[in-house]
Amino acid sequence: MRMGRLTTHVLNTADGVPGAGIIVELYVETSEAGTVGLRLVKTLVTNDDGRCDAPLLEGDAFVKGIYELHFMAGAYFSARGVSGNEPPFLDRIVLRVGLSDPQQHYHVPLLVSPFSYSTYRGS
Repeated sequence: MRMGRLTTHVLNTADGVPGAGIIVELYVETSEAGTVGLRLVKTLVTNDDGRCDAPLLEGDAFVKGIYELHFMAGAYFSARGVSGNEPPFLDRIVLRVGLSDPQQHYHVPLLVSPFSYSTYRGS
C-alpha cells in the first residue's frame, strides 16, 4: 500500500530565492460537540532550499480532512530587512486545503512577496 504525504516549499518571488527560515504551522479542522475548531498538528521551519526537512503529514498521521497551512511571511520579510507598513500587508498567510485521499502526495507550494502570493497543487 502506498503511503501519502503532505509537503510544501516556499519561493520568495520578490528576490528570486527560496523562502528559507519561514515558520510553517499545520492545523487540522476538528469538530467537537458541534463546535468547529482547529488543532495544531505540527510546526516546521523551511530549510535553505525553502522546503521542510520532513513532510507535514505522512503515515498514520495523514487522515482525510480539512487542513490549514499557516506561513509566517511577515516575520520572514521583516527578518530580511524589508521595510513597509506596520502591520505588514501580508503577515500570516493561511492556505485552507481539503485532503481527500491519504494515499496521495499533496504538495502545496507558496510563491510569496511582501504584497502578493499564489499557490497550487504541485507534484
